[in-house]
Amino acid sequence: MTDLFIIFLMSLLTFVLYARDKHFAVYGKKRIPEFLLLLFSFLGGAFGALFAMILFRHKTRHLTFKICVPLFLILQLLIVVLIRIRIIDL
Repeated sequence: MTDLFIIFLMSLLTFVLYARDKHFAVYGKKRIPEFLLLLFSFLGGAFGALFAMILFRHKTRHLTFKICVPLFLILQLLIVVLIRIRIIDL
C-alpha cells in the first residue's frame, strides 16, 4: 500500500473514532479513552482527527488535543514529503 493510502485509511478511522466519541459524549454513554484518540491521531490519523475536531467541535477545549493533533499532522506531512523525495526509504 502507498503512504498516502495508509494516511487516508488511518484518517478515516480516526475521524470515525472522534465522531463516535462525540456521539457518546452527547448521549452520556461510555467514552473512548483520550489516549486512544491521540494514539490513532499519532499513527497516521491526524488529518481525520483535526477535521473531526473542527466539524464536531470535539476536544477543542483540551490543550493536549489543540497542540498534539496539529503537531502530529505536520509530522505526518513531513514524513510523506520525505518519502516522496526519497530521503526516507520504506
